Amino acid sequence: MIKAFDVVIHNHVSEFLKVSLKDIIEFAPANQKISDHSGIKDFFGNQEEFLALKDIVSGENNSSEAPDRGEYGDFQTNFTLASEITEHLKKNQADPEFIVEPTCGKGTFIIASLNSFKGIKKIFAIEIYKPYVWETKFNILQFAINNPAVQKPEIIISHANVFDFDFNEIISQCSSGKILIIGNPPWVTNAGLSILGSNNLPVKSNFKKHSGLDAITGKGNFDIGEYITLMMLEAFENVNGDFAFLVKNSVVKNVILDQKQRGYKVSDLRKYNIDSKKEFNVSVEASLFTSKLNTHIEYDCKEFNFSSNEFLLNNFGWVGDKFVSDIEHYKETNDIDGISQFEWRQGVKHDCSAIMEFNKVNGHFTNALSEEFELEEDLVYGMLKSSDLKETVIDKTRKYTIITQKKVGQETSYIENQFPKTFDYLAANKSRFDVRKSSIYRNKPMFSIFGIGDYSFKPYKVAISGLYKSFSFNLILPQNNKSIMLDDTCYFIGFDSVEFAAYTLILLNSKTCKSFLQSITFSDAKRTFTKDILMRIDLLKLSQTISKDEIYNEVNELNKNSAVKIEMDLWNEYIKALKAVPADLADQRR
Repeated sequence: MIKAFDVVIHNHVSEFLKVSLKDIIEFAPANQKISDHSGIKDFFGNQEEFLALKDIVSGENNSSEAPDRGEYGDFQTNFTLASEITEHLKKNQADPEFIVEPTCGKGTFIIASLNSFKGIKKIFAIEIYKPYVWETKFNILQFAINNPAVQKPEIIISHANVFDFDFNEIISQCSSGKILIIGNPPWVTNAGLSILGSNNLPVKSNFKKHSGLDAITGKGNFDIGEYITLMMLEAFENVNGDFAFLVKNSVVKNVILDQKQRGYKVSDLRKYNIDSKKEFNVSVEASLFTSKLNTHIEYDCKEFNFSSNEFLLNNFGWVGDKFVSDIEHYKETNDIDGISQFEWRQGVKHDCSAIMEFNKVNGHFTNALSEEFELEEDLVYGMLKSSDLKETVIDKTRKYTIITQKKVGQETSYIENQFPKTFDYLAANKSRFDVRKSSIYRNKPMFSIFGIGDYSFKPYKVAISGLYKSFSFNLILPQNNKSIMLDDTCYFIGFDSVEFAAYTLILLNSKTCKSFLQSITFSDAKRTFTKDILMRIDLLKLSQTISKDEIYNEVNELNKNSAVKIEMDLWNEYIKALKAVPADLADQRR
């Protein structure tokens, strides 16, 4: 085997090229000869490419190492999986005349499609990485050599950026036939590709048009595969045929989530879970996402395992104006789906854990850098991380943090005069604060933090980790007469009354609430729980699903198993507080 253009050429292909090109001196007739044999149109883009390849196949190996593309989210589909997918599509009535693969990689899906579908007239493939363009050409050529009796549709392989590509010409050619959009777009975010210096990005990174803090703090970041999926659905929704992409599970969820707003003319939306570790050696949950194009609009997606796709696992999507992860179970608890009477908050965000999180041993503080230091106690608060939320009632912390502000944007110059030891410690590590990447800290006072406000200093909190699949809510009590803080992986409601906090805890840990949350959360999400999810729990309606006797029994259990002493005397006051909905919340509830 030899190499050309950073691609290995198998012996049959190199020998074919050597013999076929031997007596040809111009690239146009060379292109015609290869097209006649394989269907590939314009195999050579110019005379230079033709002469270079002709020289290589007739001479010595001119090898070079191809770079690893895994960091770019480039996980090439193996031929076995690609073939199983095309055969699955064929079994489900896909019979395309046109194939479009917008990020074709090494051309595996093209070869699999040629094997599975016998009525293909034309194939369109787009790929930005030039060595893959050549590898696709060589692989198709090898397939044609090995399968001389197989049909040879016209195959157009474009070296192009999918985000700049004009699909209108393809659409005009496919309008009278059936199409199959197939592929495995990159499994990486726009931020990830930007960090790697890739130019393979859409012009506007905030393509979902988030504004304000949402765009700044990460909602403007998105998956490249998601962008390409939406591009293809939008471009081809009015063309008859099928859609089939290998994407991360989070992409499927987001596409169905966006379907309510976008309303693409697609139906029979299906998600087939695959074993990503086995197929791609990556620990990312992914699926084959399929749909029918140019049909009526549907807003839900049926979930299967690809290995046993006759068994329906789940059905998720929109029920009215609510997005849920399990439609069947959601219908059992949807009465409590509304707007929380108390506002959920996210914990403190500082992005400087090596300095801002520390232990306290024998009166001394020690940070992650093993530095020992002294601080005034005034700005030091106990802090809980997601992994600390294990007990139902918590009044002690293993970690501490410095709370430099009482509200976002507050001036921090006071620290130097009032708390010199604390200031000296922070100032000595100022460089670590200065390199924090998030733009939320830009033009803010020194040592600024986020996720801070009056609510942070409430003595009693009901909290939950945003990260874990299995969950329960926790009651957080003061430590040494000071409020305990939570980090930004946690969400909480703050209370002045321990009774109100305890009643809320009991409601949230009820079977009804847990069943409801399981029906609206996705266990493979980066964060199982978010503020948006938690704000959907209508505590007043939830309270109506539990008898007062049940609440009384739970209060007794809480008192028996912890240091708190909760009375039932305030239950009626609590219900009155839930009914006294603020005007702005009432407007949202209408």
